[in-house]
Amino acid sequence: MNYLVTGAAGFIASHLCDALLARGDSVVGFDNLSTGQERFVEGARRSPNFTFVRADVLDAPALRRAIQGVDAVFHFAANADIRGSFGSPRTDLSQNTLATFEVLEAMREAGVRRIVFASSAAALGEPDVFPTPETCPIPAQTSPYGASKMAGEGLISSYCEGYGFEGYAFRFVSLLGPRYPHGHVFDFVRQLLADPTRLRILGDGTQRKSYLHVEDCVAAARSQL
Repeated sequence: MNYLVTGAAGFIASHLCDALLARGDSVVGFDNLSTGQERFVEGARRSPNFTFVRADVLDAPALRRAIQGVDAVFHFAANADIRGSFGSPRTDLSQNTLATFEVLEAMREAGVRRIVFASSAAALGEPDVFPTPETCPIPAQTSPYGASKMAGEGLISSYCEGYGFEGYAFRFVSLLGPRYPHGHVFDFVRQLLADPTRLRILGDGTQRKSYLHVEDCVAAARSQL
């Protein structure tokens, strides 16, 4: 199989590229390197089945060239800065929602009908039901980032309904593993390096949080196509 992977130099997508190549697939990695790191695809670039395209997903001509001949798309490119969401809501609109639209349009024109989308648990906002089932009504959104991801899911759903696409949305949350680029774990390590006897955390210390290893995440996404 031949796949297009957007955001290929990112934390999750770079692992996905490695896994697809190891399976014997061919991969076109697409990334503007605004937040992705070129060193994350160094291993992939050693494979003759990997092609890297440095371009923005909003660059429609570049995207349409890259998608030619692929069997399916893993759309993982996005702005993932949730904390900065209210400071720059237009970024979420353009890099998440409009970028997803561009991917879908490129797919429609090229006759590609299958897509795996990296959504986010933030798309659920603040639900009232835990664990949150797929049948839970869409709750109030709490960030432009979450709203942009839910909008992306809606666009994919509409293309599945109107154009016969086959789409899968994964609402990722709290991933850890090699190439993990930033987040509260980094904050904890920095604090402990500064003072191993004291760790400042939010909350009262009784809260619990689930994590997902990036390799398990990639295995689930890869299994769909």
